[in-house]
Amino acid sequence: MSVFSDLLNGVLQIDRESDVIEHGGKWYNWGQLADTIADLRAALAKLNLGRDSRVGVMVRNRPSPFAAILTAVSTEACMVSINPLLPDERLVKDIEGLRLPVVIAEQGDLDRPGVLDALRKAGSAVIALEGQLAGAHILDGFDKPGPDVRLEEPGVIIEMLTSGTTGAPKRIPLKRTAFDKSFVGALSYEKGRNPDDPAKLRSGVMILSNPMTHIGGLWAGLTCIAGGRKGCMLEKFSVATWHDAVRRHRPKVAGAVPAALRMILDANIPKEDLSSLVAVRTGAAPLDPEIANEFLERYDIPVLQNYGATEFSGAVAGWELKDFRQYWKDKHGSVGRFQPGVEGRVVDQETGEILPAGQEGVLEMRAAQFSNGGEWLRTTDRAEIDEDGFLFIRGRADLAIIRGGFKVHPDDVNKTYEQHPAIREAVTVGIKDRRLGAVPVMAIMLKSGAAAPSAEELTAFGKEHLMPYQVPVKFLILDEVPRTPSMKPALPQVRELFADMMADEA
Repeated sequence: MSVFSDLLNGVLQIDRESDVIEHGGKWYNWGQLADTIADLRAALAKLNLGRDSRVGVMVRNRPSPFAAILTAVSTEACMVSINPLLPDERLVKDIEGLRLPVVIAEQGDLDRPGVLDALRKAGSAVIALEGQLAGAHILDGFDKPGPDVRLEEPGVIIEMLTSGTTGAPKRIPLKRTAFDKSFVGALSYEKGRNPDDPAKLRSGVMILSNPMTHIGGLWAGLTCIAGGRKGCMLEKFSVATWHDAVRRHRPKVAGAVPAALRMILDANIPKEDLSSLVAVRTGAAPLDPEIANEFLERYDIPVLQNYGATEFSGAVAGWELKDFRQYWKDKHGSVGRFQPGVEGRVVDQETGEILPAGQEGVLEMRAAQFSNGGEWLRTTDRAEIDEDGFLFIRGRADLAIIRGGFKVHPDDVNKTYEQHPAIREAVTVGIKDRRLGAVPVMAIMLKSGAAAPSAEELTAFGKEHLMPYQVPVKFLILDEVPRTPSMKPALPQVRELFADMMADEA
């Protein structure tokens, strides 16, 4: 069994009457969680599914789907993450293509148009969740897998959805050995936590606000429960629900993605309402250092960024509180240092030559949690590592727009325009151009109360601060850009907005 399984099985038995998950203003206890997990394990056993069997879970930030996640990752199965936030048509298509031996879902999702037909066509057995932590049962007529299902994924613990920032979400297979090592690494960020510690219940409440369809939200939920802590589960982030949860539960640490942090600052929450916090953790997207500075100045709360990805089985680098207090002023904009067991280096993208400290190139890493035989893993991130081991992420190398032979990095353009006094956030994408191959265009969100600059003003600002080929050819001012569930800008949808804009002008 894994470290995670041992800790989960241990905490489930300590005190059945103690509260563990708050959702929608109601508390559920450890006994209800343990009984639902037991029901799910019994249902899986009736289906005669062995080790490494693929178990689909329609993931929602609710207690019962969370119990299904805990069941799948603790029973040597391969959990396949399904996102029920997809529109009906896309959800049905996804289910049909997965050909899972079994799917666990809430009845409400099973009742959606086409879902049961898709499950029948795929040959999937179905386990229906009964209310919130009220049990589970095998659905009549869906009591065994069909002959054409893809039964197993040997050695894989989760087929995890990516965020879908740059294209359609895809599933990354996370190896069981990598998962366990990554889980142990995640514990290193918690003061006083050691993976060898026996299971026990701890005080405090974690605010679980990030979607568990993605790696950051999943890790938060797993470390919360395996650590014996209570969790306040928010189905969807909003400033009002996050603020209310922090004010009521008084956590020492809370999390929010960078876009959410900007929304929290704009809401101007009273300082006393956040006075319990000694830090805020963030990840999933690049963090504007000015957001961290503003949190520090207004609330005296450090914002501790981490760096990771689904492909890395979670976080691989991050800030610790003591490092932030000591180094943030001098290491402004860093994502922190590598976790124990993770090595990093920066190389020339073309030649692969290892570059000296402080020089920008493409990041490569190696770690046992990658499960690739100890080989160096090349990322798509432009980065620097300084002489003290602090990692700076400069942008995505694979998002470069080639404009007439010149390379435009959207992150560089965004950061420049976000220095404009009226601009809260900028999102640059490339669109096809017959003459130049591609050109940059930009969606802009304004600061509260700011007057909208004209296109001429925005072009002039770009020419003043950028190379001519970096300046966007079109600007679109929006209240908000389309976003993924983890609140990153959804670049394909942003690109579609400009395609529509160009069509209207044709």
